[in-house]
Amino acid sequence: MLRHLNQHGGGVLYTTHSLLRRILAMDLPHEFVLIYQNPRFLGTFGDGVRVREIAINAPHIFLWDQVVMRYAERREKFDIIYNPKYSLPLTAKCKTVFTSRGLDWYVMPWGSKWVDRMSHRYLIPRYAKKADAIIAVSETTRQHVIKYLGVAEEKVHTVYHGIEDAFAEPIPQERLDEIKCNYGLPDRFFLYCGQIYPPKNFGRLLQAYAKVGPEQNIALVVAGQHTWLCEKELDLLDRLDLTRWVHWPGWIDREALPGFYAMAEALVIPSLYESFCNPLLEAMACSCPIVTANRYGTAEIAGNAAVLVDPENIMSIADGMSRVANDEDLKKRLIKAGHERVKNFSWDKCARETIQVLENVLA
Repeated sequence: MLRHLNQHGGGVLYTTHSLLRRILAMDLPHEFVLIYQNPRFLGTFGDGVRVREIAINAPHIFLWDQVVMRYAERREKFDIIYNPKYSLPLTAKCKTVFTSRGLDWYVMPWGSKWVDRMSHRYLIPRYAKKADAIIAVSETTRQHVIKYLGVAEEKVHTVYHGIEDAFAEPIPQERLDEIKCNYGLPDRFFLYCGQIYPPKNFGRLLQAYAKVGPEQNIALVVAGQHTWLCEKELDLLDRLDLTRWVHWPGWIDREALPGFYAMAEALVIPSLYESFCNPLLEAMACSCPIVTANRYGTAEIAGNAAVLVDPENIMSIADGMSRVANDEDLKKRLIKAGHERVKNFSWDKCARETIQVLENVLA
């Protein structure tokens, strides 16, 4: 199920592409049928033999999940349906598996739109009950699926995301200069990478940055976009007189993104909730120090390769940023620890473990 390829160019889309490429490159005795909502994705992965692609449109995502997928199952006679993002056809006759990418809606429900809260309350538990197995992107997520959705422990499997090799490749200075010029990057900057919505804690990040960045002539570069329920946080740009200090290049081309990490003083992600957080791995691979939250997925993934801060304490975030910006020995320790930590994650491993879950369900 690949309906979600229509969405923004953030983590879900990137990780889906990375996982699929690795799975389809494996020498497996299986046939794969990739089902899109948008026909423009036809030809993305398929070879017409072992990998076939189908595009079927529907006016609403619920209809696509429940009607289109059930129709496709009857026509294609699937053995198993796998969705790399949550949701399943509830009337499917074959085996079903989906990936849970976090349950921030249950941990902090106030951070979701009301229409999404209805889906989280009434649909997600049904998807979890329907699934023959659930893949969790972190142990944090696995424990939350068990706790909030009442799923048996043996049904939930932790499979960590990977990291593309390109992030570990050295970047020539000429390429860094080109990226800096193309995006109008300042000489010194903290980097925030991702969407902006309540769990991301962007308001406290801005307040912490205001105490550190301007006085040290360090800008803040936001590589991503704002999405929902963040109007008050964005108002802080004017209230704290930060408009000229905060740069908004938007979603960054994947080929240029390693250069952002390589040039940044630090990646700063003080989220209230993350299930995994791919930018942490990308920063580690690019020798970029990290300041991140001391809880949930960020603490789990970062390990000892980051300055961990209390995301609810503005001074804790500010202190972490200041330490990394001014302590060269700390930077070196974080970079070295990051190089070791990131070795534990790979897309090949993620692909193998994902296929193992699917094959075990069919066994």
